[in-house]
Amino acid sequence: MCGRFTQKSGLNDIAEAFPFVVLPNEEVAGDGPASLAVEPRYNVAPTQEVLVVTDADMPRIETLVWGLVPHFATEAKGGPPLINARSETVATKPSFRDSFRERRCLVFADGFYEWQTTDAGKIPMYVRLANGEPFAFAGIWDAWRDPSGPMDAPPLRTCAILTTDPNPMLREIHDRMPVILTGAAAERWIDRRELVPALEALCEPYPADRMEAYPVSTLVNRVANDDPRCIERVAKQRSLFD
Repeated sequence: MCGRFTQKSGLNDIAEAFPFVVLPNEEVAGDGPASLAVEPRYNVAPTQEVLVVTDADMPRIETLVWGLVPHFATEAKGGPPLINARSETVATKPSFRDSFRERRCLVFADGFYEWQTTDAGKIPMYVRLANGEPFAFAGIWDAWRDPSGPMDAPPLRTCAILTTDPNPMLREIHDRMPVILTGAAAERWIDRRELVPALEALCEPYPADRMEAYPVSTLVNRVANDDPRCIERVAKQRSLFD
């Protein structure tokens, strides 16, 4: 599962890590948003807006709401938000299968949190790439329209993050991990020409030797806490409930 993450990298850092993306202030096919205000975020939570790219042919950075609402849903708030989708069943589960085939996205991040169960309680751990660079979660997205609303109302555009089996490092912390994509794999994920078998092959656990994890303060347990203190390394024995 992936329930919290960070998006503290600037747009230029994201563009450097993913050269195929187009920044919001760059013209794409003569339209698109002129600008996008981006502030460092250290505790991104479900139902909040997140930075994404949805289409390899027009790879513009934009925002979606984290928590998928399928286009066929009768209401937007019919239960807990669908923040994750298991990669093993995303191609067949009704809530996700259309989006997996037709509406994939990259959700940009530079780290995420998992809570490790220990004798001292649940300890928040911050997980990132060892080189500290931005990466992308494999995501899916959808657009929902309120059937009782006006026809010209803009749709609610939402997303979910795919998960897979943990690599050996994450296995010590949690039984799932998000699907992490970098480089050419990220660009392939949003290429509409890719077929299901190739997409499924991209959902392998990210190599453990390219990642690191360390304990952080329980400040991250509260969504309202969104500042650099959330990712500061602490001694594990101090990571107890406040």
